[in-house]
Amino acid sequence: MPARPLRRAVAVLACSASLLLLPQAASSSPSGGGLRAGEPGSGPPTWTVDVSSRSPDGALATEVRWSDVPNSLWAHTAIDYVGATNDWMRDWKAGADGRYEFRPDKRESRGLFARALFRAFGAGVGQDANLSFPDLPSTDNFFRFANVAVSAGWMETAQDGSFRPNDPVTTREVHRALVLAIGFGDLAAGADALHLRDGTAIDTPKDFGTLLIGMRIGLRYNHGGESLDVGPDDPLSRAEVAWSLFRASTEPTWMHDSLSKYATMTLPNLSKKLQRVVAFAVKYVAYPYVWAGEWNVPTGSGYCCGAQPVGGFDCSGLTWWVMKQPVSGWDPTPPRDYEGWSLPERVSASMAAVGKHVRWDDKRPGDLLFYDGDDDGRVDHVDTFIGGGWAIDSGGSNAGVTLTWVSNNWYEDHFVHARRILT
Repeated sequence: MPARPLRRAVAVLACSASLLLLPQAASSSPSGGGLRAGEPGSGPPTWTVDVSSRSPDGALATEVRWSDVPNSLWAHTAIDYVGATNDWMRDWKAGADGRYEFRPDKRESRGLFARALFRAFGAGVGQDANLSFPDLPSTDNFFRFANVAVSAGWMETAQDGSFRPNDPVTTREVHRALVLAIGFGDLAAGADALHLRDGTAIDTPKDFGTLLIGMRIGLRYNHGGESLDVGPDDPLSRAEVAWSLFRASTEPTWMHDSLSKYATMTLPNLSKKLQRVVAFAVKYVAYPYVWAGEWNVPTGSGYCCGAQPVGGFDCSGLTWWVMKQPVSGWDPTPPRDYEGWSLPERVSASMAAVGKHVRWDDKRPGDLLFYDGDDDGRVDHVDTFIGGGWAIDSGGSNAGVTLTWVSNNWYEDHFVHARRILT
C-alpha cells in the first residue's frame, strides 16, 4: 500500500457530532495528539427516543440485574432494553446470586440472533413447512427461529442451504435483518436499484440497500476509540447487536416517511467518469466513521501520518479517497479505476478556502459541498455532490459512509459554498 499524504500530519477534521439518548461517542484524537490532532466538527443531530414508558406487559425490567454490564458500558441502555425491559436477548438463566449474564463482549451467533429477531418481530410470522437446514434439524430448539428468520427473508442460508447457527453474525447480516423486519424494505430496494435518469443502472454491492438504510436509521454505534469501530463484514459482539436491535425497535414513527426518497433513488445523467466515481463510492457505504480516516484498511504504525486502526473515513478523508488524483506518495489505484482531480488540501476548512466558489443553486455533480454546522463562521464538514439532491458523505451522526439527501434539510440550512474541482 502506498504511503499517505504528509498533509494529514498537520491536522485532520472530525466532521460530525451526534446527539443521542445513549450518546454515541464523539470521535476523539487518538493518543499521541500532535500528528493526528483534529478539531471537533458538527453535523445533523440524529433522533432520540424516550424508552422509559416502553416496558411491555410482563416484562421483568425491575427484576433483571446484570453481573457483567456496568452502568459505564457504552451499550448499557441498549442492553437493558433488549434484555431486561424485553427478553429478546436474555439468553442465560440467572445465577445463584439472582443476577443474569449478558456477555456483552461475546460474539453473537446466528442462532441467538435469529431467536432475538423472533422474539422482537416474529409475532404472527409463520414457519415454512417445506424449509429445512442440513445443519439444524427440525427437532432443535433453534429450528423454528431460523425457519421464521429465513422464510421472512430477514436472514439467508449458505449456498448449500445451511443455516450456520454457531457462526457469528456480521454488520451486513444484522442490518439486513432489522431493516427488513421493521418494514423498511422498500427503501432498501429503491437504493439497490440506484440508477440514472436515462435508466442506466449503477452497480451496487450485495445488501447495499439494507446497509445504507441501516446506517441512516442509526443501527451502527460510533465509538470514540476507533479501534472498536466495525465494518460491514465484521462479526459483531452481543453489545453491538443489542445496540442495533434497540435502535431498530425504537425507530420513531416518522422515520420511514423522512427517508422516503431512498425508495426512488435517481441520479441525473452523469458522464462515464462520474458514473465510475459513484460506482466506486457505493462500495464503501457502511464503512465506519474514523477520525482522520482516509483509507479502506488499517494502516501500520510506520506510516508518516499516524496509524489508522480500522478501515474507514472522516468527511474530508472520504473526499480524498473518492476524488483526489494520484500523486507521489498517494495512489488509491487500485482499487480505483479512474483518475481523480487536483485536491491539495486535506482538511475541510482548507479545501473550502481555495478554488472557485459555487452557490447552492449552481452546484453540479462532482462539486464539493461545505458546511458550517456550528454556525460559528467556520467550515467543519464536507461531502461530494452527485446530483439529484444526493451526496457521498461520512459523518458521526450516521456513524460512517452513506449516500445522503442534502436538500431542504440540515445540510442546505448549514451550506456555506461549493467548490468545483472537475475539469
